[in-house]
Amino acid sequence: MAHYSKGGEKMNSKKFKVSRVFIYTAVILIAVFCLLPMILVLVTSFTSEAAILKNGYSFFPESWSLEAYKTLFAKSDTIITSYIVTTLVTIVGTFISVVITYTAGFVLANQQFKYRNGFALFFFITTIFSAGLVPQYLIIKNMGMYDTLWALIIPGCFSPFNMFLVRNFINGIPFSLMESARVDGAGLLTICGKIYMPISKPVIATITLFYGIGYWNNYFNSLMFVDKSSLHTLQMILFRLQSDVQMMKQLTTGIVRNPPAEGIKMATAVITIGPIILLYPFLQKYFIKGIIVGAVKG
Repeated sequence: MAHYSKGGEKMNSKKFKVSRVFIYTAVILIAVFCLLPMILVLVTSFTSEAAILKNGYSFFPESWSLEAYKTLFAKSDTIITSYIVTTLVTIVGTFISVVITYTAGFVLANQQFKYRNGFALFFFITTIFSAGLVPQYLIIKNMGMYDTLWALIIPGCFSPFNMFLVRNFINGIPFSLMESARVDGAGLLTICGKIYMPISKPVIATITLFYGIGYWNNYFNSLMFVDKSSLHTLQMILFRLQSDVQMMKQLTTGIVRNPPAEGIKMATAVITIGPIILLYPFLQKYFIKGIIVGAVKG
């Protein structure tokens, strides 16, 4: 019996090793396939416009060129200024948004708050019906935020969807924890900041990533609420530059021949995606957990 038991353990060990090799191989292949589009974008951004028009997008272009990046950074001061503005708006806006969203979700998850269901219904209705652009424009204008950095921050500083993620996550924490803290003399701010916040790291990281991407990629607020070119975001500058290149491409005056329109599109993607790629690995382990728990519990 012992002989058969050892033989069975060896067989199981071999099967486990084979299955693990298969899983690792599958994960590596999936990762490579996920990276291929990004590699293609990077290679195409360094490909000459003539090669793109002749052969299309290729991992191995006929000729290389820096024309797309030269065109983008022709006015380097403008790009650098817009980069600073976008970074500042993203950092400040994300911080304010996370604080507001987390505290709102905490309050709506507090069973001692009498009107939590009514407020939750109100927030839910706002996700279905929107007042439109005119009231938003009038609020920004009348509050003196037009043509300021606040016009780029305030419109996106709260998302009911993110708030519900936080509320559902906190609902999954036993309410007895809050009751025990109250018995020990802790106030609501202490419970919110020192007890629940460390437990809520996954969902906080999740909404931080959502808000950060939203602020970084937003150009609409800059288009609607800002006239000063010095306050335009990076996305707005690149959007305007792409429009100018497309217009130049259609001109037949001979002043500009074959502007690198396709290369600029790819170079724009490379420039704008960098900070997000750097941020995501630090939040990844919290991001998945926050999404799953925040979406399921409640």
